[in-house]
Parts: sequence; C-alpha cells; structure tokens
Amino acid sequence: MKYTTIKEHHLYDKAFRRGNRWSGRYLSVFVLKDYAAKRLMLANPEKKYYNRFGVSVSKKVGGAVQRSRVKRILRAGYRAVEPRLKTGFLVVISPREGILNVKSTDVEKELLRGFAKLNMLRSEET
Repeated sequence: MKYTTIKEHHLYDKAFRRGNRWSGRYLSVFVLKDYAAKRLMLANPEKKYYNRFGVSVSKKVGGAVQRSRVKRILRAGYRAVEPRLKTGFLVVISPREGILNVKSTDVEKELLRGFAKLNMLRSEET
C-alpha cells in the first residue's frame, strides 16, 4: 500500500481542527476523512484509494537533530502499521515530549493502539 505526504498547511490545520484525535504516552494521532480521496484515486494509475500522511513535530521535542530522528522513527512506525489501515484518510501524527528515547517498535505498538481506538483498522475480511 502506498501513502503520500501532506504538503499543504491547510490540510494539517483541517486535521487538527476537525479530525478525530487520540493521545497516547508518546504521540497524538489525528485522522480526518479525505474529501479529495476520490479525485486522487481516479488520478492514480492503480485506481486505489490511499492515505495522505503527515508528521508535525514541535520545538518542544528538542533541537533539529532530535526532531529529525523523531520524524524518522514515526515514519518507520507508520510504514509498519499502514497496510492494516483503512484508506481514504488524512493521517497526522504529532509526537509528545517523551518520545526521544523510544524505538520504532514502541511507536508501532502505540500507533496500533491509537488506530484501533479511532476505528481505523481494517476488518479481517477485506
């Protein structure tokens, strides 16, 4: 499954304001139905829906090196969870301050917990 990144600032704002939110120990997850999903699906050569994904890291997390490390860890955790998710959504992940000493497997477990609470995991039949 493929995901693309969210590049427009207004989409981050929409996800933060209107999206469903789950906060865990290390991160917060925001999920919003993507209204452009059908248009993007028709433009996609495979004709499949996919999620648009973004990471928003504040300066509270640390300096530039720490923020870049956190982004890499979050992307790796999301990549591991992504095949089990429903498609056609905007997904924004925002880390919390305690994430600096966490591994991607811990992030993966936390993301699974969050997506389960947000009803984003696919049923086993599909």
